Parts: sequence; structure tokens; C-alpha cells
Amino acid sequence: MPHRLGGVRPGTFTAMSPHPACAARHWDGSPRTTPTRRPLRVAATSPSRLVRAGQSGRCRLCGNRIDFYQRADQRPIALHPAELATAQVPASCRWHVSRGIAHPHGDGSAWCHILHRVLCPRRTPTDRLTPAVEEMRRRLAVRSRRLIDTGTFTPAAPTPAGEPPSSRGRPVVQLLLGRYLAQTPIEDIRCVAQTRHRHRCPQPVLPPNAPQGVWTLLPTSPQRGQLALPAALMAVYDLSRLPYAEQLRWRTQRCPDHAATPGAADLALAGWQVFDPLLHAVHIHTRLPHATPDRRGKA
Repeated sequence: MPHRLGGVRPGTFTAMSPHPACAARHWDGSPRTTPTRRPLRVAATSPSRLVRAGQSGRCRLCGNRIDFYQRADQRPIALHPAELATAQVPASCRWHVSRGIAHPHGDGSAWCHILHRVLCPRRTPTDRLTPAVEEMRRRLAVRSRRLIDTGTFTPAAPTPAGEPPSSRGRPVVQLLLGRYLAQTPIEDIRCVAQTRHRHRCPQPVLPPNAPQGVWTLLPTSPQRGQLALPAALMAVYDLSRLPYAEQLRWRTQRCPDHAATPGAADLALAGWQVFDPLLHAVHIHTRLPHATPDRRGKA
């Protein structure tokens, strides 16, 4: 007589009742936790809206790394990524970063930042340097030569201070009681804010239905601290007639939607430069641009 195991014949199987699947648990019964995604927002009291991720680049002259920051007047500045001992840096070359803003002096600590142009081996220093800074310049020169020899980097031709490699078609804009040189033509100025998908906003600062400035001829009068040129008229895109809020939107380089969202961060620096008639003489035009149907901004 065959032996039975617990009342079940050898070689036979019984169907087991399946456990119902639970959406809140994994297959082994452990709890399933889904982290809640929280959108990043900039605090209302923050002096800088710039997201630090992605604000590094390479010097177009030497190929070494630089970090971009904003100054208190919102102008960009390129600093060396590593901090140096304060005692080894001349007092006129010391910078410190506080809450995302770069300040041109030390903060009393033993470490400080330094301008990249002071260390750039392809620039002539204007300050008296210490032996430690000179040694850093030599190291960056060796690294730059290595990048050039390996074909990783090709140095650009030197241009006047503050000018990018491509400087054609850049208008002079008047807003907030000052004049600025735009990085691109008026219709190509793009919003710098971060979208919900953490990409840069593709919308222009000048949408079709937004208030527009007017092209006009104004004297090339220098601002405080700038050298004067012979009196002449130049074409300026005048935004000074717009309300203060609209001028501030242009200065912060935001589209109307992100101007109404103060918590949205910035993924790029605003592409404005304080206009200097001497340094930016190539951008001075004595005639108004011709109005075309496909270009916004009336002449």
C-alpha cells in the first residue's frame, strides 16, 4: 500500500491559493514608498536666483576652468574654482562669495576666491602678485599648454576686455536709468528662468503681445567713471518709457510668465553688459535699424 504524506499521494501537487497583489507593497511584502517630488524654489529673501549647477565653464583664452557668479550689481564675474589662502592673495585680488553673490574683498576668514583673469596665463596682470599666485599662474600655464598639445583646446584670439568672441548684431538698450549692451538681437533675448522640467525657458523676453520699446537716436554720453568720446548720436532701443516692473523684467531677463513667478530659479546669467562707449565702440551705430515685418521692436 503506497505511503501517504499528510494525506497527499506521492507525485501529486495541490494548487495553492495566490496572495492578492497589493499596490502599497513589493513582491516580498516590504512597504513600497514613493518619494514625493518637491519643486525647487528660490526663497523670497535670497539675493541671487542663480542655480549653481551648470555655472562652470572654460576660459576661451587658456582653457582652464572658471566659475561664474553674480556681483551685487548683477554683473557676471569669473572666479577661479578653488579657494586660496587669504595670506597668499593680494588684498586687491580677494573675493568672497556670500549667498551666491561675489563681493570684492575678503570676509575675514583664512580662505578667499580670486579672479580668473589674475591667474590666466594669457593675460598680463595689472596687480603686484605674490609668489604663491605666480606659482599658480605657472601651473595653469602648464595645464593650458597640455590642453593645446593634445588638441583638447584651441585658444581664441584676444579681444578687448569684456567682449565675447562674437559681438555682431548686439543692440544698446536703455532701461532703469542706464544703458546696457545686449548679448543677442532684441528678438533673440531668451528667458533665463528654470521650467518645471528643470530646463531653461525657451520663451523670448519680448513676446508678441508685450509692451515694446522704440528705436531712437540718443547722444553717446558716458556714465560715471567712463571716458568720454566726441559727441555723436547712436541708435538705442529705449525701454525707459515702460513701467518700472517691465524694465525690471527686462533687466532680470525673464518672460512675462516667469516674471510673475518669483520662486523660479535662474539657469543662466542675464546677458547684459554695462555699456561703455569706448570699449563697445564697434556696437555704436549712427542710423536706426530698418523695420521689417518679421522683426519685433519698431524703428
